[in-house]
Amino acid sequence: MNYQTLISRSIGDAITVVSFNRPEAANALNTQMALELKDFFSCFSSPIRGEAGRGAQMGKPSQISPPPNLPPMGEGTRAVVLTGQGKYFCAGADLKERQGMDENAWRAQHYAFEEALHAVLDCKIPVIAAVNGAAFGGGLELALACDFIYAADNARFAFSETTLGIIPGLGGTQNLPRRVGMARAREIIFTGKPFSAAEAFEWGMINRLCTAETLLDDAIATAQTIAANAPLAIRAAKRAINEGITLPIGEALDCELSHYNTLLPTHDRSEGVAAFNEKRKPVFRGE
Repeated sequence: MNYQTLISRSIGDAITVVSFNRPEAANALNTQMALELKDFFSCFSSPIRGEAGRGAQMGKPSQISPPPNLPPMGEGTRAVVLTGQGKYFCAGADLKERQGMDENAWRAQHYAFEEALHAVLDCKIPVIAAVNGAAFGGGLELALACDFIYAADNARFAFSETTLGIIPGLGGTQNLPRRVGMARAREIIFTGKPFSAAEAFEWGMINRLCTAETLLDDAIATAQTIAANAPLAIRAAKRAINEGITLPIGEALDCELSHYNTLLPTHDRSEGVAAFNEKRKPVFRGE
């Protein structure tokens, strides 16, 4: 894909690695990157929550041009790894681009950011964030929008928005408490102070601490393990988790069962059982 701010590459047939590619600007999130993130992740989109809160009352910002139409990703892609080029993951919104913006221009740009966020959230296949360096503000919010996070042991994190007169606006006030608990999230957001990868691991925000040298390989290895499992089952599990997390337990169990039942007539369900009994590796076709 011919993007200006992203680089994507395939690892075999099942894994795609996409990297923020503005290393000269600490991979800061600008309007073009937001549009390209939306375009990339929309190739895998499958809505898993309502449309409320998307800022639809503003309408699409007509002054922002979308990237050119690009071919969809291969249907065989079963997991995505999101990382950054250079020393940074993503330093948050590009404040140089925002300098001088009036309120309307700011809202229009933020709409593009919201669309990028929801494209990541709606991705029907697993997305692993491989945080290779600083993930601040919107960069941390994009990492939290992924299914889980691996991080280099020298990575740094922060929500510094309250030091700039705003608050996290790409899910930070909602996704962070779900990872670290409400009291810890309040402290992180209210103080705006940076914290280390070791602290993020201790608090449960990241799943695994890696060395800088092994981070991407570790994330790809996990993506490959996921990709070897039945893809329809992975997608159903992801939707059941995301849809059920805010429901009362009874409704959440019904949600889980509805997704479970969709897998019963599939080839992959029959293949998994047959392969187990025949003591061989299953061949899942995603059907």
